[in-house]
Amino acid sequence: MTRPGITTERLLALFLLGVVAFTPPFLGIFNTPRLILGIPILYLYLFGMWALLIALVALTVRHPDDDPGNETAPAGPGDRTGNGEG
Repeated sequence: MTRPGITTERLLALFLLGVVAFTPPFLGIFNTPRLILGIPILYLYLFGMWALLIALVALTVRHPDDDPGNETAPAGPGDRTGNGEG
């Protein structure tokens, strides 16, 4: 069995963070009648966490170069055989 790449592990960790962040017991912490700039804290938390998760997933997917299993060199012009003498 092969080990999944670092990108896959990071995406799995972000998924688990999202699951924990949006569970009802955890949301109860932010369900208070207090307001920040006229907005309930629960709404700020929900949209802030949602935006944070989207940004982290975008960064993880955009830079898969950190993945050691993703070491493919781009082929140059006329490089059909893979030996560079195209």
